Amino acid sequence: MPGYASHDVSTLSGGEAQRVSFARTLANKPRILLLDEPTSALDEESSGAIEGLVRKVSEEDGVTCLMVTHSPVQALRLAKRTMFMAGGKLVSYGPTKEVLHAHGSL
Repeated sequence: MPGYASHDVSTLSGGEAQRVSFARTLANKPRILLLDEPTSALDEESSGAIEGLVRKVSEEDGVTCLMVTHSPVQALRLAKRTMFMAGGKLVSYGPTKEVLHAHGSL
């Protein structure tokens, strides 16, 4: 991330720290990213930046992203396919809009 090499990690905002974490992870050239609510506790602008990074690595770099989210709106923005879980069990899997609609999440 240009301009961040001299920053002390303790001075970074939540969104900046999350982007640095992404950069560090992507430096290893993963084929799959497992993301557990990567935008929780971030403001709207930082969330948008993280979503943009997820979209870029998925679409442009061909990295498979498996992301946990409790936000149906976020799932709709980012996911082509969705797994819906309830009580710790997989309830359904398929195209995001269909799955979310079937479970009253839209």
